[in-house]
Amino acid sequence: MTTAALTRSALAALAALATTRVPAVVAVIAAASAYAAGPSGEGIFAARCASCHDAPPSADNRAPPKALLKQMSVARIVRTMDFGAMMSLTYMLDRAEREAVAAYLGVPGEDRAPPPSAFCAARSVALPKTEAGAWNGWSPAPTNTRYQPAPGLSAAQLSRLNLKWAFAFAGDVNAFAAPAVLGANLFVGSAGGSIYALDAKSGCIHWHFQADGPVRSSMVVAPLDASGTRHALFFGDQAGRFYALAAETGAPLWRARPDEHEAAKLTGTPLARDGVVYVPVASWEESRPLNPAYECCTFRGSVVAYRIADGAQIWKSYLVAETPKITAENPQGVREWGPSGAGTWSAPTLDAARGLLYVTTGNNYTGQTALSDAVVALKIADGAVAWSKQVTPGDEFNMSCNRGAGCPGMDYDIGASAVLERLPDGVERLLVGQKSGVVYGLDPSRAGELVWRARVGKGGINGGVLWGLASDGRNVYAAVSDLGRRARADATAFDWRGNGVDPATGGGLTALDIRSGTTTWFAPPAKCPATQAICSPAQPAAVTAIAGAVLSGSVDGHLRAFAATDGKVVWDFDTVREFKTVNGVPGRGGSVDGAGPVVANGMVFTTSGYSRNGGMAGNVLLAFGVE
Repeated sequence: MTTAALTRSALAALAALATTRVPAVVAVIAAASAYAAGPSGEGIFAARCASCHDAPPSADNRAPPKALLKQMSVARIVRTMDFGAMMSLTYMLDRAEREAVAAYLGVPGEDRAPPPSAFCAARSVALPKTEAGAWNGWSPAPTNTRYQPAPGLSAAQLSRLNLKWAFAFAGDVNAFAAPAVLGANLFVGSAGGSIYALDAKSGCIHWHFQADGPVRSSMVVAPLDASGTRHALFFGDQAGRFYALAAETGAPLWRARPDEHEAAKLTGTPLARDGVVYVPVASWEESRPLNPAYECCTFRGSVVAYRIADGAQIWKSYLVAETPKITAENPQGVREWGPSGAGTWSAPTLDAARGLLYVTTGNNYTGQTALSDAVVALKIADGAVAWSKQVTPGDEFNMSCNRGAGCPGMDYDIGASAVLERLPDGVERLLVGQKSGVVYGLDPSRAGELVWRARVGKGGINGGVLWGLASDGRNVYAAVSDLGRRARADATAFDWRGNGVDPATGGGLTALDIRSGTTTWFAPPAKCPATQAICSPAQPAAVTAIAGAVLSGSVDGHLRAFAATDGKVVWDFDTVREFKTVNGVPGRGGSVDGAGPVVANGMVFTTSGYSRNGGMAGNVLLAFGVE
């Protein structure tokens, strides 16, 4: 969709609004009129932002004044709109609009260089020759079981875990990207787009790199060539850019944009194997219809394969096969496009024996296609679809549905990676958790034939399995979010759509037998303390397993370890507190959400802080070890 096309529909919609004498409509129309030459940051600020940022501060208006914003860097303002304190109000702005507002307000340059005292003596890292005990990517193994076979500590020792160090991400209110840990080295990204190579034992910084957008994906390290003497660090950002850095020094090697759609974003952890890195592509576009003048929707989810050595694209496989076309025009004269959607939010899963990648997909934004809400098997060689299994047909949803547009879908994305398990007798299961609250056991030897399904939660837009399952070869472990809703007057917190969040609902951890799907045990959610202002027992974070134990984080800010035999809590740490950090930056914990804990080389690592969906803000990475 061209800028000019968007301008025409925006002007038509805004002209209709003008007859209602809505305040600031004149400013909005003026901003839209200038769109053909590029968006006006000043006009967008006047229309969308000035009512708060130009108003006097008060108990009801805590927005920083424009004078303060003008002291911030352009890059920081963009990142704040992307995934900071302003994200709930800026989803309707496209990339060009965000950058225009930031350029109007901010100071060129960066403002996130770590203090010199935070650095290690060595400004580069040496990587181990083997990955024994490492956690590299979404899971220690490319089958995405999130099971650590060599944790360096036992389940019995978890009760003796103590905080070793805390590291704070400067200026951030969210901390949701899991680290990769190889030997003495830890690599992690942040909501502010900062990438750090840390010493895993002390938390000091070896090197630092600044990406263009927020980083939610886990880091992946892979050899650059057959000699294995040099390595690349791979990750994507939420501005839709993919990076390859020298893992030893942080120097840029190459970067790519897997999809040119302005709303494309990269959230899923890439998979690197045999000289190729595979990149899943999702998008923000589902939220763009919060702006009633937006022509929805044209994004198509995809997976892109790049050659590790030089970043050359090998293949790209779209998950909506058909190129979107104009399908209708709404009463305001805004054109509608389709089919669209089916982004893939999570890490691909490797089936090396069959030469396949398994990717899970989200809902359609417009139209209905066969690969939405599905597990799709792609051939590693060329990206062709070998087979697919759709678990929820007809799930068509975008943010206009919240305005009563009558969409047929339920927003039941599969946001978690598929888990591939092989039992001792050779039986295989492909395990899939969905926002519907259902976990599926599929047979990969029979093109994803359904073997069993088990309900583990109520499900919903913020319900069911959000980030990821874990499996220890006997059970698959599913923690559920199931954030409930309340009327606004009764709610103590709000999700990013402005809906009231019920602090008393959600949570629970279920162990399912991998072969049959029957429930082995259920651990009910913890009760929130009455003293905590914002609290929820929901457990949306990805789950992690070691022999004899399962770790799960919660919106209430706790990280807990459960016995794998019966689900009893064996360790509990409350992260909602101020921390003295090793890098000297003010740090505070909040909700434990996102990629989940990492266990490597005798230590447990977790991020804490997630301000979306009524959660508690925070900005820390915490490292635990046994005394």
